[in-house]
Amino acid sequence: MSDALHLVCPHCDAVNRIPATRLAEAPNCGRCGKPLFTAHPVELDAANFDRHVGRSDVPVLVDFWAPWCGPCRTMAPAFAQAAGMLEPQLRLAKLDTEAHQALAARFGIRSIPTLALFRGGREIARQAGAMSAADIVRWVRGQLG
Repeated sequence: MSDALHLVCPHCDAVNRIPATRLAEAPNCGRCGKPLFTAHPVELDAANFDRHVGRSDVPVLVDFWAPWCGPCRTMAPAFAQAAGMLEPQLRLAKLDTEAHQALAARFGIRSIPTLALFRGGREIARQAGAMSAADIVRWVRGQLG
């Protein structure tokens, strides 16, 4: 098994190949030179969703949310805080279901906020409802073992 991981750049969407042993060394993108991990969620859209979720070798936690949703806005700072606690072992991302309704429908999002955990491009767990940063971290770690 190779020790290289594919990581998608949160800035330019380039797929980078990084040795797993260097994951904690704050690697930069080979294309744009910016950090591959920023301790902030990546904003996803219809153009980059499949690349980030499907091409990343680290699990991706997606927050399906909408700007008009009070619980979504309440959870946003906790989700951002969780990004700083879970990176680089995990990528956190946000998808605005109002702006990208087809993607929300594709994943059967019925309530927001909904967190969906992806590994290898496949959804492995889902949790609806607002959570604190500590609860997000605990839930993700419980799902990943």
